[in-house]
Amino acid sequence: MLLTPRPRLKPGISRHRKAALLASAVSVCLLAAAAPAEPLGVGDRLYPHLGNPGYDVASYDLSLTYPGSNDKPLQAVTTIDAWTTADLDRINLDFAHGTVKSVAVDGRPAGFAGAGEDLVVTPARPLREGRWTRITVRHTSDPVTGRDQDGGWVRTSDGLAMANQADAAHLVFPCNDHPSDKAMFTFHITAPNGYTAVANGLPAGADRAGRTTTWTYRTRHPMATELAQVSIGRSAVVHREGPNGLPMRDVVPSSDRKALEPWLAKTPGQISWMESKVGRFPFETYGVLMAQASTGFELETQTLSLFEKNLFTDPAYPRWYIESVMVHELSHQWFGDSVSPRTWSDVWLNEGHATWYEELYAEEKAHRPMEDRMKAAYGASDRWREADGPPARPKPPAPGQKIGIFRPNIYDGAALVLYALRQEIGRPAFERLERIWVREHRDSTATTDDFVQLASMVSGRDLSGFFQGWLYGAKTPPMPGHPDWKSTQPAKAPARE
Repeated sequence: MLLTPRPRLKPGISRHRKAALLASAVSVCLLAAAAPAEPLGVGDRLYPHLGNPGYDVASYDLSLTYPGSNDKPLQAVTTIDAWTTADLDRINLDFAHGTVKSVAVDGRPAGFAGAGEDLVVTPARPLREGRWTRITVRHTSDPVTGRDQDGGWVRTSDGLAMANQADAAHLVFPCNDHPSDKAMFTFHITAPNGYTAVANGLPAGADRAGRTTTWTYRTRHPMATELAQVSIGRSAVVHREGPNGLPMRDVVPSSDRKALEPWLAKTPGQISWMESKVGRFPFETYGVLMAQASTGFELETQTLSLFEKNLFTDPAYPRWYIESVMVHELSHQWFGDSVSPRTWSDVWLNEGHATWYEELYAEEKAHRPMEDRMKAAYGASDRWREADGPPARPKPPAPGQKIGIFRPNIYDGAALVLYALRQEIGRPAFERLERIWVREHRDSTATTDDFVQLASMVSGRDLSGFFQGWLYGAKTPPMPGHPDWKSTQPAKAPARE
């Protein structure tokens, strides 16, 4: 994700909602339970109540029916196929901001109750470890945002899109809302004729029945819930072929197709540039979604990155800057989407790399020296660390407060770590590390420790001490090759999330 500078924005978008407020947004009934339902989580230090233990999701099947109005809930059915990893009397799903109508486990009616931001399901029979199970939830999905809700559905001028990073997918559908549990996705989106629906992955049919059309899409690679994307609008879908025969599709407002085409035409070349740096594009398709919405950010939703249309039409933004933003989100397809963070403290691996390739592209294509931006980031780095924590250990929220983890320390601060690493081990070893990283962890999750170990192996020496200071230190270490750099400049951070 990249939060583009806008005077109207505050420095960061908060996404963590108070459990008491969201519990009231979920209408539930309790069919059978021996004790009160309780929220669970996987213990992520930044989002401790997200994710759920006891099962591993293999696939989601989402059926969404759009009524033709953004002021009414969508009717929805979410089907989850999963393996149990423990004996379970109850199954906790992350879900809020919708009305649950019924739940079935393996075809049998199940009890359900709300607990914080969890939907707690009680199957008719306990589930044993190692069992394949199917959970079907009939519910609504409400695009009307409350004052404490950030993310989930984004209302556009002509429909809807999604922005689920980092903790908002469960505002749209029941799920295991943590990047450590990636799964395959199938989408069925029904909308009135005249609308076009597009989702992650490849199309698998469009069936018209009377006044509505149902569009189906399937992913060919596993995906984290925060990367799900569904666009519903009066849109044009522009097809072209990318490098190595990659099928591409862009989604733009129909009335702006011609005006936006020069920007759309840039993506194949940007993909070729990224492939020259890190290897083959990791997914089955790619494209950009230009939404008529005011989000304040751009988002790397898998195979279909979300952008504000105004980014491409506002003359205040230089062309080189817009192209570098496009590359930022594109590079996330490798760093963050294909290789996902195991925990949210590992998010510097996403944003640091996306910022790195954004800067490298600007340097090579627009002659904007990376060294200048890195020196400026070095000057601000100590202040970023003091305010927000070091790159690999962002500060958690104070009790009762919201959190936005997308801060300068995981953008330019994390890119600074990569710059220091390249200075330390040399360009050839660094470039080899990047290629091996995305190849070895493709379609999976990885941790900071994984990156440290691989960097040590590629460089032929133990880099744990080097990374300890750069990733976890309260103060920024000296920059290799630049002993004159000082951390004294004011912390003028790019406005990002």
